[in-house]
Amino acid sequence: MRILSLILISLALCTSADSQAAESRKKSKYPKKSSAPLAGPSYAKRPDAMAWAEQVAQENQLDPKWVKAQVAQAKLIPSITKLILPPTQISKKNWAAYQARFIEEKRIHAGVQFWQRHQTLLDQAELAYGVPKWLIVGVIGVETFYGQHMGNFRVLDALSTLTFDFPKEHPRATERQAFFSKELAQFLVMTSKEKIKPATLNGSYAGAMGLPQFMPSSWAKFAVDFDGDKHIDLFNNPADVIGSVANYFKAFQWQPGMATHYPVTFNRDQLDLDALMAPDILPTFNVNNFQAKGAVIEGDALLHTGPLALIELLNGNAPPSYVAGTENFYAITRYNWSSYYAMAVIELGEAVAREMPSKP
Repeated sequence: MRILSLILISLALCTSADSQAAESRKKSKYPKKSSAPLAGPSYAKRPDAMAWAEQVAQENQLDPKWVKAQVAQAKLIPSITKLILPPTQISKKNWAAYQARFIEEKRIHAGVQFWQRHQTLLDQAELAYGVPKWLIVGVIGVETFYGQHMGNFRVLDALSTLTFDFPKEHPRATERQAFFSKELAQFLVMTSKEKIKPATLNGSYAGAMGLPQFMPSSWAKFAVDFDGDKHIDLFNNPADVIGSVANYFKAFQWQPGMATHYPVTFNRDQLDLDALMAPDILPTFNVNNFQAKGAVIEGDALLHTGPLALIELLNGNAPPSYVAGTENFYAITRYNWSSYYAMAVIELGEAVAREMPSKP
């Protein structure tokens, strides 16, 4: 990834829905329901964990006894320290394979059911936030298969493991450990506020929660009480789930009515692929200089008034696929820093929309 992308990734760490796990490990994000993760010792007798609890309680105006009691219930999960590491063997990215995992008949069918069941809430969220129904449905479908795969790790265990036993061999160990320390603190603040027992919530191995897989910091910043019951529940309340996903994208400047991407081909005589790829997925080029560098766009794309980015999707040993991404495509990558993820969300959401029964 290029230097600009690395800078942007650092800025996005605390607002993403835990996009830091490598794409190639995504299948490991949700263990089978029948496979409970093996737990190690608790943190009850760890001086560093108790000292951390004391400090966090003071910083967040929480009862020190309560914070220590919660941390004491947390257990080291050895498998998490392996899952969080980058893969030792990096396979070639393959959009066709990635696409097939998410744009599948059973997921589309589940998306149609979700949309039909929550039509009114989706309409209300689109009206309130300007975020289309297909995008909300696409995200929830890619993240958790509409709630079927929300994770089998206790969030308290996952965040404690990554706070107190983050693997030192990770190339960004100091930075990532600090990130998860903040997430654990935010998780305790959130559960205290909502009067939830922290040890009762399950999520991903990195601590992402609920149908939209929000990290605790994202829960704090973007989750909304969409039905006005004075509680936020992203596990069991579809209203809060739908409203929170919509609010997330509004916060990241989703622009109603703007396309996410356009088809693109190349004029080989003019093509400056290095220049087009240099900004990575950050929209940088206006229509004229995009074309001047050899990108060929047609129709509605020529009328686009905002910046564009050349999005490259590798296909293993086959030629890459390319699209011209807009600011709305970039907004989807704020949920997960990946062009492959964004395209999967778009294509799933659009596939579900096409299958929705038309009104008589």
